[in-house]
Amino acid sequence: MRLSQVLFTLLVAAILLYLIIPVLIVVPMSFSEARFLQFPPKQWSFRWYEAFFNSAEWMSAAKVSLITATATMVVSLPVGMAAAYAINSSSLRVIRTLQIILLLPMMVPIILIAAGVFFVYARVGLISTLTGLVLAHIMLALPYVIIALLAGLRNFDMSQEMVARSLGMNRFRAFMAVTLPQIKPSLVSATLFAFITSLDETVVALFISGGDNQTLTKRMFTALRDEIDPTIAAISSLLILASLLLVVIAGRNKS
Repeated sequence: MRLSQVLFTLLVAAILLYLIIPVLIVVPMSFSEARFLQFPPKQWSFRWYEAFFNSAEWMSAAKVSLITATATMVVSLPVGMAAAYAINSSSLRVIRTLQIILLLPMMVPIILIAAGVFFVYARVGLISTLTGLVLAHIMLALPYVIIALLAGLRNFDMSQEMVARSLGMNRFRAFMAVTLPQIKPSLVSATLFAFITSLDETVVALFISGGDNQTLTKRMFTALRDEIDPTIAAISSLLILASLLLVVIAGRNKS
């Protein structure tokens, strides 16, 4: 093996270790019996998982996050699909401009987006509302949905859809019967991207969510600021588990 290959392998291993170390620390801390974050735990317990599931405040925040993530996913998928289909099918300059506009949330620093959304929402009365939270998360999720679906559409032979249309199908029926089944892996990826983007979002939620519509990530941030206890580690472990399950589901659908 060449020296360059050895160095590259070591570099990749170091990066993976750097990414995995926080998980290896947080998960054991979530099973600690102590009233403070302790690593390694001296005694093991499910105490902080019970504290999370028995807390009305934590459950309310989790409910808001799940509702918001589900609504974001449901709305951003058809909107992103329509946008990706138009971008893939058209060469008009206005469509290219639309593509840049739709992908802007990926390019602009999230703190600037959060500040802008806050000032707009303050004028129209959407601060601390579930509707405002969902709309903001749709804006953040759309770029990932569009990119995932564009990847599938660009690997698909559009002439198959044209053949279906030449046999009497309209554009919508041809898309549903021919195109959509063949880009299923991209559709699954887009679904997961939309859901996880919303579920994991923190910065915008810090600006616009509150009261009864406080997300789980904002509640975690507030708890870290005011009172640190292993409940945070327990919630983080559950979020890690949820992400791993979604990745496994996506992998099985692709295979």
